[in-house]
Amino acid sequence: MIAFFAALSAAIAVGAGAFGAHGAPNAEASDWLKTGGMYQLVHAVAALAILQFARGPAIMLLVGGAIFALTLYAMAWGAPRWFGAITPIGGSLLIIGWLWTAWIAFKS
Repeated sequence: MIAFFAALSAAIAVGAGAFGAHGAPNAEASDWLKTGGMYQLVHAVAALAILQFARGPAIMLLVGGAIFALTLYAMAWGAPRWFGAITPIGGSLLIIGWLWTAWIAFKS
């Protein structure tokens, strides 16, 4: 099921990045969509790779990537700017996921 969500996350990221590059209503929205798409895509692929040896960090990367990206997408589509205050929660989860992965790799 984690692989399913990682693949779905990657598909959403590609769509958001494409919309940011070709259909966003303004430059700020375009930047938010492209940034969110890049982070979400990278972490979806990383989650698929990490899933092979570390399930917990893979989930952390997916959740963190989703929170990070979805708050940017929401603002690009008109959500209030205070949504930007949620974005660092996703970034923090991404950092935790990478540190957790490093710890597991170190212990191996």
